Amino acid sequence: MLQVKNLYLKYTREYFALYDINLSIGEGESVAFVGEDESGKTSLLRIISKLEKPTKGEVYVKEIPIEKLNYKTDISAGYVPATPVFLEKKTVYENFKYILKNRGLDESSIESKINEIIIEYAIEKLKDTKIKELSLEEKYVLSLIRLSMRELDLLLVDNIFDHISEATREVVFNLIKKLKTKKTTLVVATTQSEIAQKLCKRSIYFKNGSVVPSLDKED
Repeated sequence: MLQVKNLYLKYTREYFALYDINLSIGEGESVAFVGEDESGKTSLLRIISKLEKPTKGEVYVKEIPIEKLNYKTDISAGYVPATPVFLEKKTVYENFKYILKNRGLDESSIESKINEIIIEYAIEKLKDTKIKELSLEEKYVLSLIRLSMRELDLLLVDNIFDHISEATREVVFNLIKKLKTKKTTLVVATTQSEIAQKLCKRSIYFKNGSVVPSLDKED
């Protein structure tokens, strides 16, 4: 599903956000990027999401070079960033409608799908609330619920776990597990090994922009 070869990301002459990254993630795998803040985890997720261009190196998604990949037609992917992206002045309902309308659904199908989601995830109280009035935790939960409107080949989740309570963390865990089907490749970024172990079967460790064998002090 994902291949990264000799990848570098340089912000200044002296500073590499990513340095010679090489890794491979199979289709349907669940993998955690584990490391401290600014260790390179989010930078790599942003490159995979095509939000950042690498300085040099290669990235392939389903054997397609990242620069040629079209996320609208080539693969069904979802990305949950640390800063949620919504139409802030619109309601939850209007945000869901906007997404479905862009996918070409008719009014009747949109109405039916949104009502189905509202009932399934018990968010009736939030549907007419403007996004800007919601808490960060609620936005994270809604970001994941929004992704449930389609089957995903690839799910990327940035380190949202440090910003939520224990109760919301359990909700988020359950939503991620629900979105992760057998064919879905899951990549989660986290600072905490215990979160990696709960959600993923394999961990890749990051330190100072490089992949390392572990996060022991000698590394």
